[in-house]
Amino acid sequence: MRIRAVEEKDLPELARIDAEAFPSAPYPYFVLRQYFDICGDHLFVVEDDEPRLYGYVLASPPHHTLSWIISLGVTPELRRNGLGRRLMVAMLHRLQSEGAQQILLTVEPDNGSAILLYRSLGFVAYGTPDPDYFGRGEPRLLMTLSLRTAPPARGTPPSAPSASPNAGRRGGP
Repeated sequence: MRIRAVEEKDLPELARIDAEAFPSAPYPYFVLRQYFDICGDHLFVVEDDEPRLYGYVLASPPHHTLSWIISLGVTPELRRNGLGRRLMVAMLHRLQSEGAQQILLTVEPDNGSAILLYRSLGFVAYGTPDPDYFGRGEPRLLMTLSLRTAPPARGTPPSAPSASPNAGRRGGP
């Protein structure tokens, strides 16, 4: 399995991954297309030798040292194999190299495995879950990560946890 930047030809596969990872609320194809056009340099996929795609991570480019993880999705059959972690670490390194100092994301408060992943990478909860973050009955927990200025070793998260009052979609593997 290797991680690489998404290419335009990957969009149908990206839509498939998103639908498998988030069956109750996948992004419409046109939204994925727009994310590709706007944030393509911040959209990574993981593929096998076939090549078939199995996961992706999407982030906003840093703006005044702040960036968001917009979405992290891994196909159900390959969850809990470290792909989400590998995608996140690759993206965190990318964002840090571009000057990001704080990363934010949102996650469903009942998605325990995603919260554990994010905590293991150094993210901390900021406040309590907002019960209507994405509209009525759509709760999300905001999590934040403060990045150090010194580059971390490859393969390890570039994190030093710290909550900050400066403030994605689903955010979960």
